[in-house]
Amino acid sequence: MAPRKRATAKGETPGKQRRQVTDPKPAVTQEDWEQQLQSLAAKAKEQTWSKWAAEQAHIYSKAFAFLVLAAVYSNVSQLALSPVYGSIPSSIWHRWLVDGAYFIGWMASSFLELNLPFKTELLLPVMAFYIPVIRFCLDKASKTLTAYWGPLVTEALTLGPLMVLSAASVATHLDRADMPSFMSSGITGVVAPSLSTLALFKGVKAFSGRALAPLIGKSFLLTRLGLEVVLSICYSLVAPSKLLLFALPALLHSAFFNPHAPTSIALASLNTTLGAKGWMLLDRRESVTGYVSVLESKDQGFRVMRCDHSLLGGEWMLEQFKHNQVAEPIYGVFAMLEAVRLVEVPKPVPDDEAKALVIGMGIGTTPAALVAHGIDTTVVEIDPAVNEFASKYFRLPSNYTSVIEDAVTYTERLVKERAQRFDYIVHDVFTGGAEPIPLFTLEFLEGLAALLKPDGVIAINYAGDFTLPPPRVVVQTIRRAFLSCRIFREHAPGGTHTEKQPEHDFDNMVIFCTKRNDGINFRQPTVRDLLNSPTREQFLYPRFEVKDADFRARGNDGILTKDDTQKLVKWHEKSALGHWAIMRDIIPSFVWINW
Repeated sequence: MAPRKRATAKGETPGKQRRQVTDPKPAVTQEDWEQQLQSLAAKAKEQTWSKWAAEQAHIYSKAFAFLVLAAVYSNVSQLALSPVYGSIPSSIWHRWLVDGAYFIGWMASSFLELNLPFKTELLLPVMAFYIPVIRFCLDKASKTLTAYWGPLVTEALTLGPLMVLSAASVATHLDRADMPSFMSSGITGVVAPSLSTLALFKGVKAFSGRALAPLIGKSFLLTRLGLEVVLSICYSLVAPSKLLLFALPALLHSAFFNPHAPTSIALASLNTTLGAKGWMLLDRRESVTGYVSVLESKDQGFRVMRCDHSLLGGEWMLEQFKHNQVAEPIYGVFAMLEAVRLVEVPKPVPDDEAKALVIGMGIGTTPAALVAHGIDTTVVEIDPAVNEFASKYFRLPSNYTSVIEDAVTYTERLVKERAQRFDYIVHDVFTGGAEPIPLFTLEFLEGLAALLKPDGVIAINYAGDFTLPPPRVVVQTIRRAFLSCRIFREHAPGGTHTEKQPEHDFDNMVIFCTKRNDGINFRQPTVRDLLNSPTREQFLYPRFEVKDADFRARGNDGILTKDDTQKLVKWHEKSALGHWAIMRDIIPSFVWINW
């Protein structure tokens, strides 16, 4: 068979067709080839670097996020413990537990990553959501656990696991990171990353703690429970997974069944619980000095204000006192402070011409009495919640000058301005078994002395354990700032012992001082001085004088200055633990835990 001939297009000759098929393509020059290779190499290099940079950024950002969240949660954990245990007991074990859990998590990161059926970090959100639930259950056992062991047990079962998982997640991510050569070889490659991240953790913890302090209570999200929920949500955004379904029960408990939620529903539920035992929560707020609330005992007929695990004062709400000029205090020490008016001076000042400065509002017992006597009174209080609750829920009159400011800065400013001077100064600051140390330093007390008129009188309330050094140190410091002083305690020696704390002698004492060197003497109170008050009849005139021999701790610890505060700080732990036990005897445990 003859071969077929390809059909040609109309007007096309076979010769022309062959010439078109066999004509060679233009040759690629060496220069073109090199340009194409360079372009491909540049593109490949660019894609490789950008991918590497993105991967490294992802690794470091996730590690940093876990570190920051753990550091902030560490601060929030202590805040959540303070209403049940107080701020000082909550801090005893905290640093050791955090450091220990961090190193355990770092060392166990490989083990967890190999043996868990999912990534370690995916457990973090679930754990974070359950922390408020676990703490809610453990708070009920606080009386059994005590203030010493309770915070340790609670954080070992809440913050501890969170720290272990956080540190393990940080370590796992950094294992995949390209670190500098000096941090990735030999023993340095093991120690350097853990120590550097721990240092970063502590830095973030310190910074966030200072940043959070003035913001607490400003909104729902800035409450203790609100911050725990916010941090849990942040963990969920950083490490999302289907495991979050297991956190739903915890989230529902925090939203609807946790009495610490700052909502009207939670408050109503809490009052149902408290009401069954004769108590009622009138109001509460988380503020700059702690958790502040106002409680009333319906059965016993009194009202108190608490701050964390201490009481700022209280007054009787009984019918026989309702028509008195001032409220009837439940604590005698507040009546004793009013004896600042009874100190004899060369030229007595009529009440309607006198000026008084009160440092520390409490429930306003002392300011109310001074105002009732017609004295022009200024009250300095650092916590706006305390000031508001004192005016709203206690019988504090409105005709006084209120200053919401730190007393140290306020006093320094008045001294520099050479502003008004006072006939009376009442110094009454205390919370949680320890005093605000800056308000008992020699520098601050000398500032108060500068604000006191030559014939003026100051009364300083200090609550402490006479078996420990701090009361003696404070008294020695006060005597350095004022020429004449006498000290009186609220109860007779031994009257403050409890069955659980027989070795302690914790009591309030009031130190009366003047700038003169002719001693301290008191005039007898008149009917007008007593304000028709049974408590003032018993406590206004100081009775139980404290001599140097009554300070049972011996030694010479010197005085307290702003550059040397450790002589008080080191004893705060023991003092706060003793105070905690006394508070649990005064107010039932179920009131303290249902905050």
